[in-house]
Formats: sequence, structure tokens, C-alpha cells
Amino acid sequence: MIAWLGLTLGVAFGSAILPLVSIEIFLIGLVMQQPHIPWLFLGAVVAVGQVSGKLLYYYAAKGDLHLPAFLHRRHKEKLETPRRLRWHRRTKRIRMWVEALREKCHRHPKWMVGTYGISSVLGLPPFMATSVLAGMVRMSLGAFLGAGLVGRFIRFSVLAASPAICAGWFL
Repeated sequence: MIAWLGLTLGVAFGSAILPLVSIEIFLIGLVMQQPHIPWLFLGAVVAVGQVSGKLLYYYAAKGDLHLPAFLHRRHKEKLETPRRLRWHRRTKRIRMWVEALREKCHRHPKWMVGTYGISSVLGLPPFMATSVLAGMVRMSLGAFLGAGLVGRFIRFSVLAASPAICAGWFL
């Protein structure tokens, strides 16, 4: 059982860093394969792995973690092509919305805790985006860890218990 939990922690951490890995699918598969592992324990392990991985994004956005040179934007002059101008016009509303959200989070730090907490449970807005935004607005580390761990624990505990609940309905 310890090996499965270590593997689960590693997959949760990896899926937090590289979102191409789906921890949800892994967790459902694990629960179906190993039903004797307590679902509350799995929820806690996955929550710790996920928030630990997102902590890297938080620190990078906050400026405490220095990224390698190849991850930095290169500021070079871009030609103003018609295609680029159309794209710029189409994305103007989204960029304005993100900037307005960022400003509101700066003015009302408790809103950011609420947004981040809801995102950690529902996944909307995307948890990765709210983790980065939390770092950009310099949310306190305690609030980041607390809201993230509680929300992710709820999300993944419910997900780990769902196969047993569904089996009870159909059998």
C-alpha cells in the first residue's frame, strides 16, 4: 500500500507541474484496482501532491523562483502584420478581463482567497491559472496552502469515493 501511495503522490505532483497528465483518471483507475485503500487517505495524498506542484508556479509568479533563461520571453520587435493585428483585436476583451481581475485581486485580497478556493474544488477558473494569479498578487503563503489543500482534499476525496458510491447505486 505504501508503494501505491508514493506513486500516487508522484503522479499528483507531476500532474500539477505538467497538466498533460490527468490525476483524475489515474485516481479513478487506482481506486478501481485497489479498493482497499481508504478514499480519505487518497484524497489527502493527492491534495498534498497537487498543491506542492502548484507551489512552484506560485513562487515563480511571485518572483521568488528564478526560471531558466529559455523560459523567459524574448522581447524582440514584431512585425505588425494584418493577421497579428486581427488577433490583437480579437483578444483585447480577454486581456482586459484578465487585467481587471488582477486589479480587483490586488484591491481585495480576500476575493483572491475565495476565487482560488473555489478553483481548487471545481477547477473553474483553471487551478493552474489561479495558482499563478495568487503568486502575482502576492497572496500569503498560508492562505495559498490552506485554501488549496482544503479545496483539493474535497475534490479528490469525492472523486476517490465516487466508484464505490456509483457501484452502490447500480448493485
